[in-house]
Amino acid sequence: MRLWSILLSLILTAIPMQTSAGTTPPYQSRAAQLLHMLAAPGGETDFFSTLFLDAVPVDRWRAIAADLRTQHGAPLSLGAVRTDSPTAGQVEIRYERATVGFTLVVAPQAPNLVVGLHIVGARTADDSFDKVMAEIAALPGTTAFAIARLGNGAPALLHAHRADVQMATGSSFKLYLLAEIARAAAARERRWGDVVPLGPKSFSGRLMGWPDHAPMTLHSLATAMIAESDNSASDTLLFALGRAKVDAMMAATGHADVDKALPILTTAEAFALKMPANADLRRRYEEAAPAMRRTLLRTAAARLTADKVDVGSVAEMPTAIDSIEWFASSQDMIGLLDWLRRHGGDALPIMAVNPGIAPADAKRWRYLGYKGGSEPGVMAMNMLAQGRNGAWYAVSGSWNNSAARVEEGKFLTLMTRALNLLAE
Repeated sequence: MRLWSILLSLILTAIPMQTSAGTTPPYQSRAAQLLHMLAAPGGETDFFSTLFLDAVPVDRWRAIAADLRTQHGAPLSLGAVRTDSPTAGQVEIRYERATVGFTLVVAPQAPNLVVGLHIVGARTADDSFDKVMAEIAALPGTTAFAIARLGNGAPALLHAHRADVQMATGSSFKLYLLAEIARAAAARERRWGDVVPLGPKSFSGRLMGWPDHAPMTLHSLATAMIAESDNSASDTLLFALGRAKVDAMMAATGHADVDKALPILTTAEAFALKMPANADLRRRYEEAAPAMRRTLLRTAAARLTADKVDVGSVAEMPTAIDSIEWFASSQDMIGLLDWLRRHGGDALPIMAVNPGIAPADAKRWRYLGYKGGSEPGVMAMNMLAQGRNGAWYAVSGSWNNSAARVEEGKFLTLMTRALNLLAE
């Protein structure tokens, strides 16, 4: 791990976080001084609080600052400073070869020493969409990527790499469940406040430990499913909403190859099918048409429950990601994101709970909704974004490698670079 990626965060929960329209003089002063702290060693005890230096000693801080200079050149100037309160916000420092973002927190009392500092990402000074797409295309395995402008008509592709190729997308499928709740609520077939019992539960997620049949609203399940990717929430919702209706939403939003993608599996079914003990079921499922797959899921239901999943057997290496998965192309996901933009209603705030990228980068957007997915060999990220000027965009990317795990941090960096370029 590079030194500069070490967490430098000591956010004091006791600090009052009152809203401020602009930077305060003490905060602006510390932001300006950060440039000098990054440029050369010295003066750390006059800048950082004792509490910070207890966690990040001076020698360690100097090594981190030196590593940043090695990577990006000398720090040249203070960039944008955005505040969330009089004591907390985001600061950009322009280096020779990049702009690096930090979250910065200062103590509310004089002399307003820095109590929290966290590096949140870097933008290469001469970055471009062509460079990002070339790096995505060069990743081992297979990749797909697309950016589209959204308006009154069909999404207009701005940048694309294999955008029409069906890819394994992991938990991205949960956006189809979210869309079905939104459709049903708009049609007054359901209400977001409707209560359903929790279950069947899956093999992972916070709700797995909750009591069986605990009463949950559709809204609370949807929030856990999207913001936390809780598998028990998604499996509960698939049965509560009805698999046939969720499958229909896939077709309604323009998925180009529903025969490959349907039926939508619960997380328990998908990973139970990957188990060695169910190799016979997996072969039959892989060879069957959608109607026969649905029949197999019904007749073999007792073998496809969460208790049949040995997580350790699929936690390290890709398993059947070409056949037992949730498939969609980048164009399919963009169509789904556009449908949610138009018809999502209460689904849109749910998508924005977890923006998927660092807060300082997410704040470049008026709205940023996200859902991704990952497992060994699979990484996908899907964003619905509204710029400060009101323009809407959808961004979708996937990386599959059936031979090895993918580097999730690398893909996150590439997608963040693409969003930052788009925001500019």
